[in-house]
Amino acid sequence: MNWSIDFAPMLPAPFFWAAGALALVLIGYLLYRRSRGALLRAAAIAAVLAALANPTLREEQRESLANVAIVIVDESASQTLGDRKAQTAAVKADLEAKLGKIPNLQVKWIPASRPGDMTSPGTHLFADLNKALADTPPDRLAGVIMLTDGEVHDVPMSATQLGFDAPVHALITGAPDEFDRRIEILSAPRYGIVGQSREIEVAVREAGKTGAASEPITLKVRREGRADERVATVVNSPVKIEMPFPHAGQNILEVELDTAPGELTPANNRAVIAAEGVRENLRVLLVSGEPHAGERTWRNLLKSDAAVDLVHFTILRPPEKHDGTPINQLSLIAFPTRELFSEKINDFDLIIFDRYQHRGLLQLPYYDNIARYVEEHGGALLIAAGDDYAGNLSLFRTPLSPVLPAIPTGRVLSEPFKAKLTGDGRKHPVTQGLPGAGAENAQPTWGRWFRQVEVQPEHGRTLMDGAENEPLLVLDHKGKGRVALLTSDQAWLWARGYEGGGPHSDLLRRLSHWLMKEPDLEEERLIATARGLHLTIERRSMEDKVAPVTLSGPGGETSQVTLEPAGAGIWRAPVDVKIPGLYKAQTKAQSGELQAVAHAGIDDPIEMSEVTATDAKLQPILDATGGGAFWTSTSAESTRADPSAVEVPRVSMLSGAKVLAGSGWMGLKDREAFITRGVKLTPMFTGFGALAALLMLVSLAWWREGR
Repeated sequence: MNWSIDFAPMLPAPFFWAAGALALVLIGYLLYRRSRGALLRAAAIAAVLAALANPTLREEQRESLANVAIVIVDESASQTLGDRKAQTAAVKADLEAKLGKIPNLQVKWIPASRPGDMTSPGTHLFADLNKALADTPPDRLAGVIMLTDGEVHDVPMSATQLGFDAPVHALITGAPDEFDRRIEILSAPRYGIVGQSREIEVAVREAGKTGAASEPITLKVRREGRADERVATVVNSPVKIEMPFPHAGQNILEVELDTAPGELTPANNRAVIAAEGVRENLRVLLVSGEPHAGERTWRNLLKSDAAVDLVHFTILRPPEKHDGTPINQLSLIAFPTRELFSEKINDFDLIIFDRYQHRGLLQLPYYDNIARYVEEHGGALLIAAGDDYAGNLSLFRTPLSPVLPAIPTGRVLSEPFKAKLTGDGRKHPVTQGLPGAGAENAQPTWGRWFRQVEVQPEHGRTLMDGAENEPLLVLDHKGKGRVALLTSDQAWLWARGYEGGGPHSDLLRRLSHWLMKEPDLEEERLIATARGLHLTIERRSMEDKVAPVTLSGPGGETSQVTLEPAGAGIWRAPVDVKIPGLYKAQTKAQSGELQAVAHAGIDDPIEMSEVTATDAKLQPILDATGGGAFWTSTSAESTRADPSAVEVPRVSMLSGAKVLAGSGWMGLKDREAFITRGVKLTPMFTGFGALAALLMLVSLAWWREGR
């Protein structure tokens, strides 16, 4: 039951201010003259003003609501180090017993920052606190208690960002004298040019130990394809290490620090730098034999690729054709055959002949240079052929024929058809998963083409068939280089969207980059990836079976891994490892030995970068809310001796106190929240009773004054 007085004045507030001021002046004057009945007159005037204010006695029936305390239990990876897990359990049990003895208190236990639940690295206790506050009324929140090692990465800048007025306390697990070393990456490249090297800079950091800054420390450096190297350094001294980029794609370098005696954990004694190896701009020579509807398809595609430098020539008129057109109107420059196909041919990564015929513009020795460029120098050649490949002036009838994978029969198939993937085409990265290809026995959804040259493949693999199931796309490895033959010149129909178009961009881009030896498009490839201590080994191959993979760990141990089919041309196997570090996978293929490396380790490098317990990060927000930080163990030695021997402060419920933390105790705010079940209103100055009281006071004043 709760009593209060409410007012519902019959006149506006200025009247009461003016009347009250006038009454004070009048009563003051009467008291100054020492008039009889002055006090009774004052009482009568006050009664009149009170009656006009219309006071009402308010009687409420209230039901008290429980206070709410939120306990955030840090379950991040750093809480599993040393004896913190057992220490946390002991603190939780002790705290649960103490909070359970406080009447009218509801406790919410919130597990926070679980490794599997976090989408961003680090410990985010306040993010989980905000989720818990979503269904907690702010006027019932008595306080927040965080059970953590103090390494929190989302501490608000100010208490106003919390959105509540209640103390925040921290119970710190671990001990204030913990010792740990870690490797900090000061600078590292994100990419590098293949065949070159870049420098990384690291330093050894130390926490919880003094007087050993000059102690010599040895770092072990592991690089792909090189023997391990040892580098000497001291604490807090930056050291530069060379990182080579032997291949395109991801390159990995690992730096390892030996575990020191008494160190909290070796989990952060290893740093891994992964950077992308990129090739210098790829140079492509495109020679268009004659203008045609799809001439600009190749040009537009290659010009849109920022990694490609394109040199393009179009032969507008063959040398044997003579007319009255001035030479200066035929071309801006003479076709530099000697420079391109003799002196600088090895500067190109890919040569494309688009509907090109042998009409004497290139002498026969130049074709021989192109063949040697492919076989001996590892160059790439693409023939995008039309009916020119079937005639007497075909490139096959030049010294280029030894490197071409298919022989033209002389027949041109002029009929509508849809390109279809072959069995090899569904496995090969160039054509695997092309949009619209459909299931194995289903028709593709892309548009039709209308012309194709009939050929007889001699080498390589046929990835696509066309009219009458004749080879449409043939790829081949020739010596050190690669060759591709596209037996139709109508890929431009896909680019123009005819009958819905097709994946011309995907196909032509993959084709050109496979020819230029893009690692992601290799048909024989071994891939190793890691997430935490879980490895995934994947093998891509055109073969029907693949050999087991030999997996070598950081300690030199090896194991055999058998891969299982996971799709067309893909085999895969998961592997769980126990020791973090650099793992090397090796297997045999017909093309030689395949290798891949992956680093297994902690999922959350930010979480494990600093692991010694601390109260410094939380202290500003604790001070701002009136809370405190309490160490639950006095030393690391005592924690190792008995993790269950913890010191949990006494918990008190306070209603009006401003100080909510002290030596050995922490306070929660009693919010005295309630819900009103009923209200009874009783007017205080109404009816004959109020009128009689007013008349009595006026009569007494008149009577006293008349005596």
